[in-house]
Amino acid sequence: MADDWIRISNGTLSAAINPLGAELSSLSDAQGRELMTDADPRFWTGRAPLLFPVVGMTASGTIRVDGQAYPIAKHGFARRSVFSVIEAGATRAVFALTDDQATRAAYPFAFRLEVAFELHDATLAIDVTVCNPADEPLPASFGFHPAFAWPLPYGQDRAAHRIAFEKDEPGALKVIAADGTITAQDRASPLDGRVLHLADQLFSDDALVWSPVESSSVRYGVEGAPQLDIAFPDTPKLGIWTKPGAAYVCVEPWHGIADPEGFEGEYRDKPGVFEVPAKGEKQIALRISLVD
Repeated sequence: MADDWIRISNGTLSAAINPLGAELSSLSDAQGRELMTDADPRFWTGRAPLLFPVVGMTASGTIRVDGQAYPIAKHGFARRSVFSVIEAGATRAVFALTDDQATRAAYPFAFRLEVAFELHDATLAIDVTVCNPADEPLPASFGFHPAFAWPLPYGQDRAAHRIAFEKDEPGALKVIAADGTITAQDRASPLDGRVLHLADQLFSDDALVWSPVESSSVRYGVEGAPQLDIAFPDTPKLGIWTKPGAAYVCVEPWHGIADPEGFEGEYRDKPGVFEVPAKGEKQIALRISLVD
Protein backbone atom coordinates (compact mmCIF):
# COMPACT_ATOMS: atom_id res chain seq x y z
CA MET A 1 0.00 0.00 0.00
CA ALA A 2 1.10 3.57 -0.65
CA ASP A 3 0.94 4.20 3.11
CA ASP A 4 4.03 2.01 3.42
CA TRP A 5 6.05 3.99 0.91
CA ILE A 6 9.09 5.86 2.17
CA ARG A 7 9.00 9.49 1.08
CA ILE A 8 11.88 11.91 0.60
CA SER A 9 11.80 15.53 -0.56
CA ASN A 10 14.06 18.56 -0.88
CA GLY A 11 11.53 21.11 -2.13
CA THR A 12 12.63 20.71 -5.75
CA LEU A 13 11.86 17.02 -6.17
CA SER A 14 9.88 14.53 -4.12
CA ALA A 15 10.18 10.75 -4.37
CA ALA A 16 8.38 7.80 -2.85
CA ILE A 17 9.87 4.31 -2.65
CA ASN A 18 7.94 1.12 -2.01
CA PRO A 19 9.84 -1.32 0.25
CA LEU A 20 8.32 -4.08 -1.91
CA GLY A 21 11.06 -4.28 -4.49
CA ALA A 22 12.69 -1.04 -3.27
CA GLU A 23 10.72 0.36 -6.20
CA LEU A 24 10.74 4.05 -7.01
CA SER A 25 7.00 4.58 -7.20
CA SER A 26 6.63 8.34 -7.51
CA LEU A 27 8.84 11.22 -8.59
CA SER A 28 7.30 14.69 -8.68
CA ASP A 29 8.46 18.24 -9.20
CA ALA A 30 8.14 21.23 -6.85
CA GLN A 31 4.52 21.76 -7.93
CA GLY A 32 3.64 18.13 -7.26
CA ARG A 33 3.41 17.17 -10.94
CA GLU A 34 4.04 13.45 -11.38
CA LEU A 35 6.96 12.50 -13.59
CA MET A 36 6.38 8.75 -13.53
CA THR A 37 3.81 6.27 -14.82
CA ASP A 38 0.18 6.28 -13.77
CA ALA A 39 0.47 2.45 -13.41
CA ASP A 40 -2.80 1.97 -15.28
CA PRO A 41 -3.65 -1.74 -14.80
CA ARG A 42 -4.93 -1.92 -18.40
CA PHE A 43 -1.29 -1.73 -19.48
CA TRP A 44 1.25 -2.37 -16.72
CA THR A 45 1.21 -1.82 -12.97
CA GLY A 46 4.99 -1.69 -12.61
CA ARG A 47 6.65 1.62 -11.84
CA ALA A 48 10.41 1.11 -11.63
CA PRO A 49 11.26 -2.49 -10.74
CA LEU A 50 14.82 -3.48 -9.98
CA LEU A 51 15.92 -6.43 -12.12
CA PHE A 52 18.06 -8.90 -10.16
CA PRO A 53 19.66 -11.41 -10.53
CA VAL A 54 18.51 -11.72 -14.16
CA VAL A 55 17.37 -9.21 -16.74
CA GLY A 56 14.59 -10.39 -19.00
CA MET A 57 13.68 -14.00 -19.73
CA THR A 58 15.81 -17.09 -19.45
CA ALA A 59 15.54 -19.59 -22.26
CA SER A 60 14.19 -22.37 -20.07
CA GLY A 61 12.75 -20.45 -17.13
CA THR A 62 15.81 -21.49 -15.17
CA ILE A 63 19.44 -20.62 -14.59
CA ARG A 64 22.07 -23.35 -14.42
CA VAL A 65 24.71 -23.33 -11.72
CA ASP A 66 27.26 -26.15 -11.78
CA GLY A 67 24.89 -28.13 -13.97
CA GLN A 68 21.87 -27.79 -11.70
CA ALA A 69 18.79 -25.91 -12.87
CA TYR A 70 17.15 -23.32 -10.62
CA PRO A 71 13.71 -21.93 -11.61
CA ILE A 72 13.66 -18.16 -11.83
CA ALA A 73 11.03 -15.66 -12.98
CA LYS A 74 11.45 -13.04 -15.68
CA HIS A 75 13.59 -10.18 -14.35
CA GLY A 76 14.40 -12.16 -11.18
CA PHE A 77 12.99 -11.99 -7.67
CA ALA A 78 14.14 -8.63 -6.28
CA ARG A 79 11.07 -6.82 -7.62
CA ARG A 80 8.80 -9.20 -5.66
CA SER A 81 10.87 -9.15 -2.46
CA VAL A 82 10.38 -6.92 0.57
CA PHE A 83 13.53 -4.92 1.29
CA SER A 84 14.56 -3.85 4.77
CA VAL A 85 14.51 -0.10 5.35
CA ILE A 86 18.03 0.74 6.51
CA GLU A 87 17.69 4.52 6.50
CA ALA A 88 14.75 6.88 6.05
CA GLY A 89 15.75 10.53 6.28
CA ALA A 90 14.35 13.73 4.83
CA THR A 91 16.24 13.51 1.53
CA ARG A 92 17.81 10.03 1.62
CA ALA A 93 16.52 6.48 2.01
CA VAL A 94 18.39 3.18 1.89
CA PHE A 95 17.00 -0.32 1.39
CA ALA A 96 18.61 -3.77 1.50
CA LEU A 97 17.81 -7.33 0.48
CA THR A 98 19.86 -10.29 1.61
CA ASP A 99 19.71 -13.92 0.59
CA ASP A 100 17.44 -16.33 2.41
CA GLN A 101 15.98 -19.77 1.82
CA ALA A 102 13.55 -18.47 -0.81
CA THR A 103 16.17 -16.59 -2.85
CA ARG A 104 18.62 -19.49 -2.71
CA ALA A 105 16.00 -21.76 -4.28
CA ALA A 106 16.25 -19.58 -7.40
CA TYR A 107 19.78 -18.22 -7.09
CA PRO A 108 22.06 -20.35 -4.91
CA PHE A 109 24.38 -17.62 -3.69
CA ALA A 110 24.90 -15.41 -0.67
CA PHE A 111 24.45 -11.72 -1.50
CA ARG A 112 23.34 -8.34 -0.22
CA LEU A 113 21.62 -5.92 -2.59
CA GLU A 114 21.62 -2.38 -1.23
CA VAL A 115 19.78 0.51 -2.91
CA ALA A 116 20.21 4.14 -1.86
CA PHE A 117 17.96 6.97 -3.06
CA GLU A 118 19.10 10.55 -2.43
CA LEU A 119 17.91 13.93 -3.68
CA HIS A 120 20.41 16.61 -4.69
CA ASP A 121 18.79 19.79 -6.04
CA ALA A 122 16.88 18.65 -9.17
CA THR A 123 18.50 15.21 -9.31
CA LEU A 124 17.48 11.88 -7.84
CA ALA A 125 20.56 9.71 -7.34
CA ILE A 126 19.99 5.96 -7.18
CA ASP A 127 23.02 3.92 -6.16
CA VAL A 128 22.87 0.14 -6.19
CA THR A 129 25.54 -1.94 -4.47
CA VAL A 130 25.79 -5.67 -5.10
CA CYS A 131 27.74 -7.09 -2.16
CA ASN A 132 29.40 -10.49 -2.08
CA PRO A 133 29.93 -11.83 1.47
CA ALA A 134 31.33 -15.15 0.22
CA ASP A 135 34.88 -16.36 -0.31
CA GLU A 136 34.28 -17.05 -4.01
CA PRO A 137 33.32 -14.70 -6.86
CA LEU A 138 29.59 -13.94 -7.14
CA PRO A 139 27.99 -14.02 -10.60
CA ALA A 140 25.17 -11.51 -10.92
CA SER A 141 23.20 -9.37 -13.32
CA PHE A 142 21.19 -6.20 -12.76
CA GLY A 143 18.95 -3.73 -14.53
CA PHE A 144 16.89 -0.59 -13.92
CA HIS A 145 13.34 -0.35 -15.33
CA PRO A 146 11.86 3.12 -14.53
CA ALA A 147 8.65 4.11 -16.30
CA PHE A 148 8.30 7.84 -16.94
CA ALA A 149 5.12 9.74 -17.74
CA TRP A 150 4.43 9.96 -21.47
CA PRO A 151 3.51 12.74 -21.91
CA LEU A 152 5.38 14.58 -19.20
CA PRO A 153 3.11 16.94 -17.21
CA TYR A 154 4.08 20.17 -18.97
CA GLY A 155 1.31 20.57 -21.51
CA GLN A 156 3.23 19.22 -24.49
CA ASP A 157 1.71 16.87 -27.04
CA ARG A 158 2.47 13.18 -26.53
CA ALA A 159 3.61 12.84 -30.15
CA ALA A 160 6.23 15.57 -29.69
CA HIS A 161 8.18 13.61 -27.07
CA ARG A 162 11.61 12.31 -27.98
CA ILE A 163 14.62 10.61 -26.47
CA ALA A 164 17.97 12.14 -27.46
CA PHE A 165 21.09 10.03 -27.00
CA GLU A 166 24.35 11.45 -25.71
CA LYS A 167 26.43 9.82 -28.47
CA ASP A 168 26.02 8.35 -31.92
CA GLU A 169 24.54 4.84 -31.82
CA PRO A 170 25.67 3.26 -35.09
CA GLY A 171 24.83 -0.34 -34.23
CA ALA A 172 21.71 -2.32 -35.03
CA LEU A 173 19.27 -3.28 -32.29
CA LYS A 174 18.57 -6.72 -30.86
CA VAL A 175 15.33 -8.52 -31.65
CA ILE A 176 13.17 -10.02 -28.90
CA ALA A 177 11.52 -13.35 -29.74
CA ALA A 178 7.92 -14.18 -28.84
CA ASP A 179 9.13 -16.04 -25.73
CA GLY A 180 11.15 -13.04 -24.52
CA THR A 181 14.59 -14.35 -25.46
CA ILE A 182 16.97 -12.66 -27.90
CA THR A 183 17.06 -13.87 -31.49
CA ALA A 184 20.12 -14.08 -33.70
CA GLN A 185 18.63 -11.40 -35.97
CA ASP A 186 19.21 -7.67 -35.81
CA ARG A 187 16.77 -4.78 -36.17
CA ALA A 188 17.56 -1.59 -38.03
CA SER A 189 17.96 1.40 -35.76
CA PRO A 190 14.95 3.74 -35.68
CA LEU A 191 17.07 6.71 -34.63
CA ASP A 192 17.01 9.98 -36.54
CA GLY A 193 20.62 10.96 -35.95
CA ARG A 194 20.81 10.69 -32.17
CA VAL A 195 17.06 11.16 -31.66
CA LEU A 196 14.32 8.61 -31.10
CA HIS A 197 10.96 10.14 -32.01
CA LEU A 198 8.54 8.31 -29.75
CA ALA A 199 5.57 6.61 -31.36
CA ASP A 200 3.47 3.64 -30.32
CA GLN A 201 4.28 1.62 -33.43
CA LEU A 202 7.95 1.43 -32.42
CA PHE A 203 6.93 -0.97 -29.65
CA SER A 204 4.55 -3.27 -31.51
CA ASP A 205 7.19 -6.02 -31.27
CA ASP A 206 8.32 -5.40 -27.68
CA ALA A 207 11.24 -3.28 -26.48
CA LEU A 208 13.97 -1.54 -28.42
CA VAL A 209 17.28 -3.03 -27.23
CA TRP A 210 20.72 -1.49 -27.66
CA SER A 211 23.41 -4.05 -26.79
CA PRO A 212 25.82 -2.41 -26.44
CA VAL A 213 24.78 1.22 -26.04
CA GLU A 214 27.47 3.82 -26.64
CA SER A 215 25.78 6.59 -24.65
CA SER A 216 25.89 6.96 -20.88
CA SER A 217 22.88 9.26 -20.78
CA VAL A 218 19.75 10.27 -22.67
CA ARG A 219 17.39 13.25 -22.47
CA TYR A 220 13.65 12.59 -22.54
CA GLY A 221 10.89 15.08 -23.23
CA VAL A 222 10.03 17.94 -25.58
CA GLU A 223 12.53 20.62 -26.54
CA GLY A 224 11.64 23.97 -25.01
CA ALA A 225 9.89 22.38 -22.02
CA PRO A 226 11.21 20.73 -18.84
CA GLN A 227 12.84 17.39 -19.65
CA LEU A 228 14.47 14.49 -17.84
CA ASP A 229 18.17 13.71 -18.11
CA ILE A 230 18.70 10.03 -17.38
CA ALA A 231 22.36 9.10 -16.75
CA PHE A 232 23.58 5.51 -16.46
CA PRO A 233 27.40 5.48 -16.31
CA ASP A 234 27.78 1.83 -15.29
CA THR A 235 25.38 -0.06 -17.56
CA PRO A 236 26.44 -1.12 -21.07
CA LYS A 237 22.98 -1.96 -22.45
CA LEU A 238 19.73 -0.04 -22.81
CA GLY A 239 16.12 -0.99 -23.38
CA ILE A 240 13.29 1.42 -24.22
CA TRP A 241 9.77 0.05 -23.93
CA THR A 242 6.10 0.74 -23.56
CA LYS A 243 2.81 -0.89 -24.44
CA PRO A 244 1.15 0.99 -27.28
CA GLY A 245 -1.39 3.46 -25.90
CA ALA A 246 0.03 3.52 -22.38
CA ALA A 247 0.88 6.75 -20.57
CA TYR A 248 4.50 5.82 -19.84
CA VAL A 249 7.79 5.04 -21.52
CA CYS A 250 10.47 2.97 -19.81
CA VAL A 251 14.13 3.90 -20.14
CA GLU A 252 15.95 0.80 -18.90
CA PRO A 253 19.71 0.79 -18.35
CA TRP A 254 20.84 -2.83 -18.00
CA HIS A 255 23.94 -4.69 -16.94
CA GLY A 256 22.49 -7.85 -18.42
CA ILE A 257 20.09 -9.06 -21.07
CA ALA A 258 17.66 -11.89 -21.76
CA ASP A 259 19.08 -15.24 -22.83
CA PRO A 260 19.80 -15.88 -26.48
CA GLU A 261 17.22 -18.22 -28.01
CA GLY A 262 17.99 -21.79 -27.01
CA PHE A 263 20.69 -20.86 -24.49
CA GLU A 264 21.66 -23.88 -22.40
CA GLY A 265 24.87 -22.65 -20.81
CA GLU A 266 25.85 -21.92 -17.24
CA TYR A 267 24.57 -18.78 -15.54
CA ARG A 268 28.14 -17.51 -15.26
CA ASP A 269 28.35 -17.61 -19.08
CA LYS A 270 25.02 -15.87 -19.66
CA PRO A 271 25.42 -12.62 -21.65
CA GLY A 272 25.68 -9.61 -19.39
CA VAL A 273 26.53 -11.51 -16.20
CA PHE A 274 29.37 -9.92 -14.22
CA GLU A 275 31.37 -11.23 -11.26
CA VAL A 276 31.67 -9.52 -7.89
CA PRO A 277 34.99 -10.45 -6.25
CA ALA A 278 35.06 -12.45 -3.04
CA LYS A 279 34.19 -10.16 -0.11
CA GLY A 280 33.82 -7.37 -2.67
CA GLU A 281 31.08 -5.24 -4.14
CA LYS A 282 29.97 -3.70 -7.42
CA GLN A 283 28.23 -0.32 -7.66
CA ILE A 284 25.75 0.63 -10.37
CA ALA A 285 24.39 4.18 -10.55
CA LEU A 286 21.38 5.91 -12.07
CA ARG A 287 20.77 9.67 -12.08
CA ILE A 288 17.43 11.23 -12.98
CA SER A 289 17.53 15.03 -13.33
CA LEU A 290 14.77 17.49 -14.15
CA VAL A 291 16.19 20.11 -16.50
CA ASP A 292 14.70 23.23 -18.09
